[in-house]
Amino acid sequence: MTDAVREPSAGEMRMVIGASSLGTVFEWYDFFIWGTLTATGILGRTFFPSGNETLATLLSWATFAVGFGFRPLGAVVFGFLGDRMGRKYTFLVTITVMGLATAGIGIIPGYGEIGVAAPVLILLLRVAQGLALGGEYGGAAIYVAEHSPPGRAGYHTSFIQASVVGGFILSLAAVLLFKLGFAAVWDSWGWRLPFLFSLALLAISLWMRLKLSESPVFKAMKEAGETAGNPFVESFTYPGNKKRLFVALFGIAAGLTVVWYTAMFSVLSFLSGPMRLDQTAAQLITGAGAVIGTGFFILFGRMSDKVGRKPPIVIGYALTLVLLFPCFYVIGSAANPGLAKAAIRQPVLVAGPHCAYDPFASNQRDECGRILDHLSKLGVQYKTAKAPSVVVTIGGQVVPQSDPAAVEAALKDAGYRFNRIVPEPIDIAMILLAMTVLMALCGATYGPVAALLSEMFPSRIRYSSMSIPYHIGTGYFGGFLPFISQYIVARTGNPYAGLWYTFAVVAMALLVTMLGLRETVALRDRAR
Repeated sequence: MTDAVREPSAGEMRMVIGASSLGTVFEWYDFFIWGTLTATGILGRTFFPSGNETLATLLSWATFAVGFGFRPLGAVVFGFLGDRMGRKYTFLVTITVMGLATAGIGIIPGYGEIGVAAPVLILLLRVAQGLALGGEYGGAAIYVAEHSPPGRAGYHTSFIQASVVGGFILSLAAVLLFKLGFAAVWDSWGWRLPFLFSLALLAISLWMRLKLSESPVFKAMKEAGETAGNPFVESFTYPGNKKRLFVALFGIAAGLTVVWYTAMFSVLSFLSGPMRLDQTAAQLITGAGAVIGTGFFILFGRMSDKVGRKPPIVIGYALTLVLLFPCFYVIGSAANPGLAKAAIRQPVLVAGPHCAYDPFASNQRDECGRILDHLSKLGVQYKTAKAPSVVVTIGGQVVPQSDPAAVEAALKDAGYRFNRIVPEPIDIAMILLAMTVLMALCGATYGPVAALLSEMFPSRIRYSSMSIPYHIGTGYFGGFLPFISQYIVARTGNPYAGLWYTFAVVAMALLVTMLGLRETVALRDRAR
């Protein structure tokens, strides 16, 4: 079947892109607001048992990951509905579920009030968010792609890709504005307002999307009686689709999502955690970097209409492997120069018979573990070694007493400063420069992807075939990135060690994409 349908006018196309993109911004705002506030530590203190700050942070990131873990199930459910019932009404349902679940998080009492029921209820709402997001992205991307005229799909769908960044920026802006307006009550209940704000965003989204008509491609399929009987089953039985699903999962979704989450959430967590920046400063800098980098998504989406979808993605992956660690070293040295120089001049070595740190333990089992726990909370890099007894050296000098308080005092004497700082303007400029490089890599690997995935699969099973691998890849490889990287950092004492997870996934994605991805053509030039 071919798309013998009326081309939308320029005004209709602007409405399609605007309503779909704005709804996607709001949907991702709802999903990201948890991650944005987790980086501040406030959610861990509110919803999880106190006593171990590192454990509370890990549990918060694990809860963040749970939402991603359920995205594939949402992709199956809503992909089925999207291929059977239509694109428009499916993403109306997903955005409603997302908005209500987000607002629900804002009214759940904390652990101190209702005990273990608090994290249980939060998990259930994060599950609902994950299910909704599993249906949202594919619906919005396909809806725009199926409206696009020949040779324009990359450019038009790039606004959907940029909308994901928009959701992150909006989440940061909401946190900053509500924190400024409700500073006196922020820690007690003011932080709940960004979640409740989702109800207003939901009302705007529904108003705009109800004005849209169904995708012309889906309408043509339905009129011809060519919709899939069981899109989920057909996604795995359609000739050649298994290979396409494999490439979409391990080559596209897994790679682009770890690049994106590293550039956004890892940078925010890195600045506000080990680098000990003032929380507001870290959020403003990260948000500014995201704003600067948003244009790269549209640039590379548009470029892919001219050079193809594959070249920007492959080049973006390759450059990520080369530039990932250097960019973070620049960010680290500029964010807190004093701390970075102290770590080089006065390296910390902790030796003992069984010197290991368990991030999941409420109380470390031995003296060495307690020291490592304290160093981890301070954001101090360290190395460990075997020794008959516990010994801490700073810059080669042995600390007379090895209890955490004495070690912290010795670190201050050695030049370590643990007060939260606001970087100098020149240092902020260096951070933003490194973030701009990371965002360019995001744009290259993410900008062309909505068009690419839409073009990879036949229209009768497109919603399901696109959504399932995308949300498995982004849900598991990307969603668990903050948790895995934070765990690696906590175990190693090296704030840069978590980047090896990103490096490994991108290397895999580069190999799969180079060997397995076939170039696609403009959506409306394909036979369906």
